[in-house]
Parts: sequence; structure tokens; C-alpha cells
Amino acid sequence: MKDLTHVDKDGQAHMVDISEKQDSKRVAIASGLLKTTSEVVELIEKNALKKGDCLATARIAGIMAAKKTHDLIPLCHPLPISSISIDFELHETSITIHSTVSTIGKTGVEMEALTAVSVAALTIYDMCKAVDKSMTIEDIKLIKKTGGKSGDYKRG
Repeated sequence: MKDLTHVDKDGQAHMVDISEKQDSKRVAIASGLLKTTSEVVELIEKNALKKGDCLATARIAGIMAAKKTHDLIPLCHPLPISSISIDFELHETSITIHSTVSTIGKTGVEMEALTAVSVAALTIYDMCKAVDKSMTIEDIKLIKKTGGKSGDYKRG
């Protein structure tokens, strides 16, 4: 069993010391699913929501959230993010959200990619809740990560 890196020998939470780690290129890809009605998807496709361009707003919100992950998740390090992309796939009654975050640094960007997806989904919910309050946000997960001491990971 692997040791938990954010817990010291006494079981206390702490921020991991990354000062001795080497910089490397790190990329993380995450995704999530927002389930809704066909009416909401159609309104988004037609850019017909009263609050404005839903996907553009959600993209910007996700990017901003990724950049602020260290302010939201207590033990995350602030990172010099090289790039963040957020893409959407519209389906009949759902929207898949993908984020890709990269950096050259001492620690990975998995939390930033997951945070970007989460906040993008919450933004879509906020902009569409007048039409469908029963939307659900589901299945937020890490798809792939590259770089770093622990090596590459790809969801099976």
C-alpha cells in the first residue's frame, strides 16, 4: 500500500515538500458529465440563454478555477500553469466537459484539471438552472496524467 503524501508520520495533514523534486513537463486531462434536458442542450447550442453564452462563460470560469486551485484545495501548491483548455461535447441530454492542463514544474496538475471541470460544470448549472433545476453533475474523473516521479497514468 502506498503512503499518503499529505500526512506526516504522526497522522497530521501537511503540505508536501517539493523543493528537492526536479522540474518536468506535466499534463493532466480530466472529464465530467452534466446531465440535463434536451431543451437545455438546444438552448445552449443556439446560444439562446438569457444569461448569455453559456459555454464561453463556463470555459472562462473553468480556466480561472484551475488557476486558483491552490486557493480552494488547502494542500495544493500554487503552480505556474503553461496552458489550460476546456472543451465541451453536447449530446441530446448531456454535456461532457474535458479539461487539459499543463505545466513545467515540480508537482502535477491533476487537481487543476479536476477543478476546471468541476467549476465549468457548476457554471453551466448556474446559467441553466432557470430552465432545469434537476441537472446533475456526475463522473468527474482524471483521464490521464503524464510526467513526474510517479510516472504516467491512463484510466483503463
